[in-house]
Amino acid sequence: MCGRYTLLGDQLDILNEFDLDEPIADYHESYNVAPGQNVLAIIHDGKKKRAGYLRWGLVPSWAKDPKIGYKMINARSESAHEKPSFKQLMAQKRCLIIADSFYEWKKTGDVKVPKRIQVKGRDYFAFAGLWDKWVQEDKVLFTCTILTKESQGFMKDIHHRTPIILSKETEDTWIVPDKLKPLDAKQLLDNAEEPQLKAYTVSDHVNTAKNNDATCIAPIV
Repeated sequence: MCGRYTLLGDQLDILNEFDLDEPIADYHESYNVAPGQNVLAIIHDGKKKRAGYLRWGLVPSWAKDPKIGYKMINARSESAHEKPSFKQLMAQKRCLIIADSFYEWKKTGDVKVPKRIQVKGRDYFAFAGLWDKWVQEDKVLFTCTILTKESQGFMKDIHHRTPIILSKETEDTWIVPDKLKPLDAKQLLDNAEEPQLKAYTVSDHVNTAKNNDATCIAPIV
């Protein structure tokens, strides 16, 4: 799964990394991005890429209660192209969720040890995500979920699920609406190249979502 991550750094660097030509409104850094918070994402409106904030925790357009979002922070890539909650989104509402590292908890005996995981050679990267718009009376929500898969290689020793990190070459293909059918989108994820990762141990300070400071990423020796 993916339940916490970080996004630190200069807005201009992010604009350059993802070929964006407009400033990001309300851009802010975070040492501890958590479900229910607004997260920086990139979508394609059919003409160009746009960056902005979506709430993390998907609320499908048909949902009666927006609280469902707390149960939908992740979606399994193996079945998203078939599930009613995700099938249409796999065709039309794919997004990039921008990060520079993510946290995962490695179980050692009865203890879960937090790790900060980064992509070697990349200051920023994108999780494969899905988004939707929910409207009820005068309330509108734009929300998202991060796609995950069975862990392979490096991540297998840390956790059995891992967020899908797209290669630079597939990011634009992923977000253009209607370019991929749901099964095509699944196959793109299935064929995604495994990124080269590195990790180090951090303190349980990161376990509490309200903690959002440099202590979250400080290495424990």
